[in-house]
Amino acid sequence: MPTASPTAAKSLLSPVDHTLILIDHQSQMAFATKSIDAVNLRNNAALIANAGRVFGVSTILTTVAEKSFSGPIFTEIQRVFPEHKAIDRTTMNCWEDSNVTDEVNKIGKGRVVLAGLWTSVCIAGPALCALEQGFEVYVIADACGDVSTEAHDRAMDRMVQAGVRPLTSLTYLLELQRDWARAKTYDAVTGVAKDFGGSYGLGVTYAKTMFGASEGNH
Repeated sequence: MPTASPTAAKSLLSPVDHTLILIDHQSQMAFATKSIDAVNLRNNAALIANAGRVFGVSTILTTVAEKSFSGPIFTEIQRVFPEHKAIDRTTMNCWEDSNVTDEVNKIGKGRVVLAGLWTSVCIAGPALCALEQGFEVYVIADACGDVSTEAHDRAMDRMVQAGVRPLTSLTYLLELQRDWARAKTYDAVTGVAKDFGGSYGLGVTYAKTMFGASEGNH
């Protein structure tokens, strides 16, 4: 019979074990995205970017044809990483650009977390490549989008069948925190939740404002 112990599963993400790659969150790509509302998409992209910043996650930003066609990366992302210059490329699959893979290798972590536009091309491509090359791959599904719900869903199915681990933006934030007793990031995490966590963030704001509620004795 197995024995229970209060230890985290190895499959859970931590701030130091992965590289976050935000791919092609750009205007031209967003115009044709129909599987998720643009407001929700921008909000979720901001949530994961801020989560990455709070926890010091190694992060890569990448764009496709920024100057000639697709436009700049979402301001919600660039604002969080003002010192990061996005790697611009011509390839639809960023993993086929050596500037991106060189940066992944320089960071040197065996897990990658992906989010971007479109799910069926710009996310499925690098996800399948990274899996084949021995990386563990996670995709933040609600910070991705595609030209139709069908396209997004089938891309997620394809990646999950290949071994990708799906999650959502709020899950990503809370999985990195995991324990409210971790005081160093508590205020920042609840701040991100208030700003971008939807109804959960409203609940946090209400509880703290109305009766001083707190988690982990904060």
